[in-house]
Amino acid sequence: MSNAMVITEFGSPEALKWREVDTPSPARGEVLIRVKAAGVGPTDLHIRAGHLTAVFPQGPGDVLGFEAAGVVEQLGEAVSGVALGDEVAAYLPRQGGYGELVATPVWFAKPAEVSWDAAAALPASAEAAVGTLREVHAKNGETIVVLGAAGSVGTIILQLARAWGIRAIGATAQRDAGLVRELGGEFVAYGDGVFDRVGATTDRVDAVIDAAGRGGLAEAVAATGDASRVVTLVGGPEVARVGALMSHPGPDRAPDALPVTMPLLASGALQLKQRRSLPITKAAEAHRLLEAGETRDKIVLTFD
Repeated sequence: MSNAMVITEFGSPEALKWREVDTPSPARGEVLIRVKAAGVGPTDLHIRAGHLTAVFPQGPGDVLGFEAAGVVEQLGEAVSGVALGDEVAAYLPRQGGYGELVATPVWFAKPAEVSWDAAAALPASAEAAVGTLREVHAKNGETIVVLGAAGSVGTIILQLARAWGIRAIGATAQRDAGLVRELGGEFVAYGDGVFDRVGATTDRVDAVIDAAGRGGLAEAVAATGDASRVVTLVGGPEVARVGALMSHPGPDRAPDALPVTMPLLASGALQLKQRRSLPITKAAEAHRLLEAGETRDKIVLTFD
């Protein structure tokens, strides 16, 4: 047996409780990781509250967490290129990062230069960033608009765009204008009329990635002239109505996201959103802080 922060019922953050659970076993092609740190993402909050039952099967008795970093404790069949004791970061398509042990088919070596909290904060955001850039077929020389460019995913998109020769216009609150520019983007203020402001800076928008879910998809489709090049990570009724793409997390969206981004993080070429750490036993507090808007930091849960 091992321990994990478990959803005891759909509802408030207090529904997360530290409980004894069955020890996971790695399937063929998987590794079992002893978790050192796990990232908390906005989707975690919605799953815990019961808002995403049509998309994710997790519910009472299950363990949240799409990303973690830790030490390889067991190898499944047909696993190569990794050894017991190796330090890795992992994307967790079946979740489970809020547990002491988790099995996963997606991992990558954690360089010594990368801290545990940074390694745990990278996988899910990197997977979404690389995946959405590919889903809109963004190419060198093109111009993209990133709605919600100051979040965990948006900041990575801006930096990858810069590295790949893509002009990125980042829509954020005014307070984040400096951050957008620091990461290689061009700032426009988010909110009503955002695409009017985009139009004042460029006569061409090739693709739009919505990482915030605050509307504007109809305007995004009008700006690109091609609904297939507008993708959202958040969803809502506007998606189907305007023909935009709904991007879903999974092992096939960007299986190489960690090999693409971890070396950049280790070299200092990739900057992550500001982080704060809380012990795993404070997972409910982490959810409360994020839900109440009392922190804008990326929260990482630590296992000490």
